[in-house]
Amino acid sequence: MTGAIETAVADVATWLTGTAGESVPVGPPRDDPAGGLTVWPLDLRPARQTASGGTAREPYRFVVRLLVSGGGPAALPALDRVLAAAADGGRAELVLAAGDPALWRALGVAPRPALLLDVPARIDRPTPTAPPVRQPLHLRQLDMRTLDGRVVGPQDQPLAAMRVELVGTAQATETDAAGRFRLVGVPHDPDAPDRPVRIRLIGRGRVHTAELDPAGDDLVVVRAPD
Repeated sequence: MTGAIETAVADVATWLTGTAGESVPVGPPRDDPAGGLTVWPLDLRPARQTASGGTAREPYRFVVRLLVSGGGPAALPALDRVLAAAADGGRAELVLAAGDPALWRALGVAPRPALLLDVPARIDRPTPTAPPVRQPLHLRQLDMRTLDGRVVGPQDQPLAAMRVELVGTAQATETDAAGRFRLVGVPHDPDAPDRPVRIRLIGRGRVHTAELDPAGDDLVVVRAPD
């Protein structure tokens, strides 16, 4: 199986061959009196990753930096054609930054005109497979009820404009001038009738969580702390 780096380098080598008008092998720079270009990967660089809103995992994206160089004056026409094609919006991003003498010393060749090409690459990541369901599905329908309440503070003074949220859901409302509120569509599990209903109160710079008895009075009184 061909990997992402090998595929990216091979694709650029094919593009270079068509652009330069001569074969461009994959290999380090060489001292060849006859000239000719070579392409060689120098570096891998991270690329901006994209976020996915679904269950599929986005591919991992990175950049392969390639060195395109030629030995001797005979390679200049081919290098010139590659430069013109890359500057005109070719398949790779052109980087004119290959003049570092340390690079040529590390490669063991004399300095020469060269180009750096940044080529995008990606590694596709498989979508995780959900395990098979081996047991019959059992669906339970939850009852829905309406919860009426009143929020009061010290000395049972009504608290207006308090945000009331049903914890674990998107249900929310606000108390009126008398501190009253109504939450519609509160789930009620008949198999657990005593399970408390949890609400969150937000207001006056504080957050308070309360548990209400689902079998209580028709009007639930919630006393917010000082």
